[in-house]
Amino acid sequence: MRTLHIYQLRALGACSEQVDLFAELFGESVDVTEALCAKHFDKFDWSFAAKLLSPQGQAEYDRVTGPASAEYNRVTGLAWAEYNRVTDPAWAEYNRVRGLAWAEYTRVNGLARTEYNRVNGPARAEYDRVNGLAWARLYIAEGAK
Repeated sequence: MRTLHIYQLRALGACSEQVDLFAELFGESVDVTEALCAKHFDKFDWSFAAKLLSPQGQAEYDRVTGPASAEYNRVTGLAWAEYNRVTDPAWAEYNRVRGLAWAEYTRVNGLARTEYNRVNGPARAEYDRVNGLAWARLYIAEGAK
């Protein structure tokens, strides 16, 4: 049995999530056992933890985990290929429809903006005229007092 301290993880530059999880589960340190690692196999980044091993230990770790890593890469590669096969047509359709929708939006927006500007110009001029006259009348009237 060997003790692992949280300061060792910090010294290696472990991410805050892993350091926080370690602290939550074990506090400042833990006695490492195979049973403990088996219990928490899905919580920690063991490839990162391999940095705590000696160069010889890292080489042995790579030798032992290599076949599992290769199988993982093979299976996930197939899964990604299937994922892309299924989703690529939907993505293409989304982009096609999005392009048409954006073109229609741009067309309608241009028409609406033109109409707004046509109405806004005279309306704004009348609004400004009324405001100017009201201000002038009030300002003049206040000076006569």
